[in-house]
Amino acid sequence: QLQLVESGGGLVQPGGSLRLSCAASTFTLENYAIGWFRQAPGKEREGVSCISAGGSYTNYADSVKGRFTISRDNAKNTVYLQIDSLRPEDAATYYCAAHRGILLHSLCLSPANYDHWGQGAQVTVSS
Repeated sequence: QLQLVESGGGLVQPGGSLRLSCAASTFTLENYAIGWFRQAPGKEREGVSCISAGGSYTNYADSVKGRFTISRDNAKNTVYLQIDSLRPEDAATYYCAAHRGILLHSLCLSPANYDHWGQGAQVTVSS
């Protein structure tokens, strides 16, 4: 069974930073497009960023452009989401998800296109 594990969440003050990690222990991530999603209480899950299997493209939701950076380290079998300039509205449970093979840039922020999901990491933004 494919397993993704998110880590790095926590409580951060507005304007602060943190880095989320998405690690795979039972398969090789380099063959998968990876997306980061978030879901706040009472809201739908939304895509915030994604990266292609080969790392040739990345995509970001407008609300996070310039503040979030996605990257992957295939040697460590891990994908990262660097979050800077945190805002209260960024507070949510963050999930990573994997799609095997090619995923079009225009589709990679849609949760429906992913087959495998992690359990989530909580990000709280509060002073």
